[in-house]
Amino acid sequence: MSARAPLKLALLISGRGSNMSAILHAALAGEIAAQPVMVISDRASAPGLASARALGIATAAWSGESCGSSFEQMLSATLDAVQPDVIALAGFMRILSPALVRRYLGQMLNIHPSLLPRFRGLQTHARVLAAGDTEHGASVHFLTPELDAGPVILQSKVPVLPGDSEVTLAARVLATEHIIYPRVIGWLGAGRLAWRAGAPWLDGRRLEAPIVEDFSASVV
Repeated sequence: MSARAPLKLALLISGRGSNMSAILHAALAGEIAAQPVMVISDRASAPGLASARALGIATAAWSGESCGSSFEQMLSATLDAVQPDVIALAGFMRILSPALVRRYLGQMLNIHPSLLPRFRGLQTHARVLAAGDTEHGASVHFLTPELDAGPVILQSKVPVLPGDSEVTLAARVLATEHIIYPRVIGWLGAGRLAWRAGAPWLDGRRLEAPIVEDFSASVV
C-alpha cells in the first residue's frame, strides 16, 4: 500500500503570521503530513510574507483596500492555480464572502481566540476580562459563511488569572494556538479528520462536540 501523499496546504494571513509560522515549521519538519504550497495575504506589507519566503514558500499579496471586490477574484485564481487540499486562515482579518466560502466548504480552516460559541468576532480578550470569565482559549473550526460559526474541531483552554491584562491573556492563548492548529492540520494529513455531509468526522465518527485540551497544568 502506498503512503498517503502530503496535503497541499495554502495559508491566508494579514499580519506577522505567528500561527502560519508554527504550521510551516511543523510541516517542514515532517511533524505533520502537509506540503505548504502558498502563503497569501490581503496586505502586501504583512511581515509574515517575508517569514514565509525565508522558509522557501511561495507568496502572493494584494491590498484589499486598493483592489476592492476583485480581491476575491485574484484569491480564487491563485487558489485554483495551486490546487490546495486545505486552506488555513491564520490571522487573516478579511471577512470572505459567503459565495467564496461555500466554494471551498470543507477545505477552509480558521482559528479563533475564544472558546466558541462564546465571543465571536473581535476583541475577545477584552470581552472575556469584562465578563469576568475564569477560562479562555482558542478554537480551530471549519469555515462556514456565518462568521465564527463553523463546526469546532479542537479547543484549547487556559485559566484567566488574577491581574491578567489583555496582553498577558492574549499571550497565554496564543501559545496554545501554536499547538492546536498544526495538530488539526496533522489530523487531516493523517486521514483521521474529514469533512463529510456538512460536518467534521474524526476517526470514523461524526464529531458532535469539539475536543477540548486543558492547558491549565502548563500555566506557571
